[in-house]
Formats: sequence, structure tokens, C-alpha cells
Amino acid sequence: MKNRTTRKKYVEVAAAFTEDARLRPLWVEWEDGRRFPVDRITDCRRAASLGGGGTGIRYTCIIGGIRHYLFYEENYRWFVEEKVGQPLSSD
Repeated sequence: MKNRTTRKKYVEVAAAFTEDARLRPLWVEWEDGRRFPVDRITDCRRAASLGGGGTGIRYTCIIGGIRHYLFYEENYRWFVEEKVGQPLSSD
């Protein structure tokens, strides 16, 4: 049985400001060039990344039907908590 851990992974993000001046991520680009549209944002708050380290504005996003945390740091960079290792199993 292997544990799944996370680490900070910087990513490219396209974002836009809404009419009421809120920053909204539109899509995330992975290192291999694949782009994943942000389907929905369910929460936005200042928070720490427990898995990857660092703090910033944490967007709880639905991407491809799965919840992901996307962080915007004070250094104007975006990161995700990248899953590392094998999924949990009973083997």
C-alpha cells in the first residue's frame, strides 16, 4: 500500500476579471500543453496549501467533474497540488 502525497506544481492559467473586479480562472495548462477548462468555482478564500506548501488565494475548482485546488500566490504565480505516487489501494 503506497501513500499518495502532493507537491506544489506551478501552472499556466488564463484568468479574467469579472465586472465586480473578481479574478476568475478560466483554464489551466499542464506542462505538456494540455488545457483543462475550469467548469465551476465553488469557493474562493485565502488559505494555505497543506500538501504543497505556500499560501495564497485558494480557488476550489471543478475541472472535468473533479474538485481541484488552484492557488494564486502573492508573487502573481498560479499553482496546483500535484498528486505524486500511487493511489491508495489494499494491495
